[in-house]
Amino acid sequence: MANQARNIALVAPLTGKVVAIENVPDQTFSEKMMGDGLAIEPTDGKVVAPVDGEVVVTFPTKHAVGLKTASGMELLIHVGLETVHMDGEGFDMHVKQGDKVKAGDLLLTFDLQLIKKKAASHITPVIITNGELVQSIRKTNDGTVIAGESTLLEITLKGQSEESSKEKVVTQSGMEYSEEAKQIVEAIGGIENINAATHCVTRLRFALDNEDIVDKNKLEKIDVVKGTFSANGQFQIVIGQGTVDKVYKALVHETGIKEATKEEVKAAGGQKLNPLQRGIKVLADIFIPILPAIVMAGLLLGLNNILVNPIFTDQPIIEMYPSWAGVADMINVIANTAFTFLPALIGWSAVKRFGGNPLLGIVLGLILVHPSLMPASDYAVAAAKGEAPTWNLFGFEVNMMGYQGQVLPVLVASWVLASIERWLRKRVIDSLQLLVVAPVALLVTGFLAFIVIGPVTFTIGNWITNGLIAIFEAVPLIGGLIYGLFYAPLVITGMHHTFLAVDLQLIGSTGSTFLWPIVALSNIAQGSAVFAMFLATKNEKLKGLAGTSGISAWLGVTEPAMFGVNLQYRYPFIAAIIGAAIAGALITVSNVQASSIGVGGIPGFLSISNSIGAFFIGMLIVIVVPFIITFIIAKRKQLEN
Repeated sequence: MANQARNIALVAPLTGKVVAIENVPDQTFSEKMMGDGLAIEPTDGKVVAPVDGEVVVTFPTKHAVGLKTASGMELLIHVGLETVHMDGEGFDMHVKQGDKVKAGDLLLTFDLQLIKKKAASHITPVIITNGELVQSIRKTNDGTVIAGESTLLEITLKGQSEESSKEKVVTQSGMEYSEEAKQIVEAIGGIENINAATHCVTRLRFALDNEDIVDKNKLEKIDVVKGTFSANGQFQIVIGQGTVDKVYKALVHETGIKEATKEEVKAAGGQKLNPLQRGIKVLADIFIPILPAIVMAGLLLGLNNILVNPIFTDQPIIEMYPSWAGVADMINVIANTAFTFLPALIGWSAVKRFGGNPLLGIVLGLILVHPSLMPASDYAVAAAKGEAPTWNLFGFEVNMMGYQGQVLPVLVASWVLASIERWLRKRVIDSLQLLVVAPVALLVTGFLAFIVIGPVTFTIGNWITNGLIAIFEAVPLIGGLIYGLFYAPLVITGMHHTFLAVDLQLIGSTGSTFLWPIVALSNIAQGSAVFAMFLATKNEKLKGLAGTSGISAWLGVTEPAMFGVNLQYRYPFIAAIIGAAIAGALITVSNVQASSIGVGGIPGFLSISNSIGAFFIGMLIVIVVPFIITFIIAKRKQLEN
């Protein structure tokens, strides 16, 4: 006999900003493969129980916990995204499987800053994983919540009958989910197609030899499979908390494949990438961690531009109000620090990426910008006058040139440093490593950097810079049009990270970049297209997603707009790149330059150093053109339907 529907209130398990589940940058959660719920962008590192219940799932990596209420509802709290690869670093679990907890009890703590640095995101989904029991979910309208106090979700459960509860059939092999494991292996191309396999708290992760032979339709017909997708060389099958480890054990039992670690699967997946993809991934791994410092510097330089340049009036603010001159000078010092010591930032991130000690990377970067070295921008002038300083190494002249603002010299030198350090650590006994490894690695790399690496890569960097400048000076209309048209498609592939290094190289060599202003306009264009969908659609779910992702795009983060709406419907994406191409051609012809890399989107004007009027016209184009095209097509499609 069916029970009456029951209501359950879930308090927030974390303190922070509420994020719609559709806006979580991981399709396992945003597409609700695991279930519905909300996410929280935490402001501290504490997770409490949102409801009375039993701990049914903890994970060795401590990044997630699953609870089950007395009424049978199951929920998952997944701290951050791709935090499984941290292998428990920065996490402390305060409960174990089988513990009974009350709402507000401490479940786990974590190092928020470490997660921000090492994981894909610190956004934490809170989801109901057995949605078949749920009749309705009422989500909070609050923008922020407090752990253990604010109500996050109000759940109404369906009445259940005893007949609806089914036990999982155990096959003759004695393992639960053996049949499903066999079906999964068959659908992904058989055991011979599996290079490595592991699992996290929600999904199976495979490094496959050939993803093209995977039968996704057959996979998605398997009862336990809630969704599939491919990312970073891994084919991932969403199963769900609790069940995924049983399916994985059955898979290992039935196939005899070796249990692999997350890092082994990640490495195997990375080997599938072609050389270009691997190179792009390396650049992304190096530059993304230092991006906050670069964007911060760009924003502050933009603020300094407003104070010292006649942007809104005939006179600069510091001339109209001289008391502001000191403020502007201090802002300039703070902002320029990240660019002045850019090799130190790159050295830290690059050496870490290449497997060395990141602190040695910082030292290497600082060596390349030592105050006793003449900056590269001044060295050519001094050399022409015969006044350039040099070292005499046994009759061989070595330039005493610094590499402030340069990218390539420190990138290559970091790889050399990490390679030497790794080689020494394998061969030097532990008791001598402190005295031998770091001094030898830095000394050898330092000599190579000044004698070979620096001069060669500095020349290559100048070739790249001069080549781009020559192209954009010869045919600025076509150059701006092409870059504006293709930047957003490059974001889809991840290749746009390559151009961050190019922008930094341009700024280091010439003091400004003509590429980044086009990026800022491309972001606005994606936002404008998604705002048109917001006004045109009658679908409340799409309207909510379009509204939030449009604001995000106008503030420089386009992925929610692009992947959540524009690419799904295609014509908004096409309208956006058309607008970006037109605006890109206009501002390139007008020689719009940015003095730094700032926040893309509407705040982008803060980083523009000249021809700001043309940039504002470009902003108008990317606001109007994509909006009108998208809105007209959307309305026409509504009429056709």
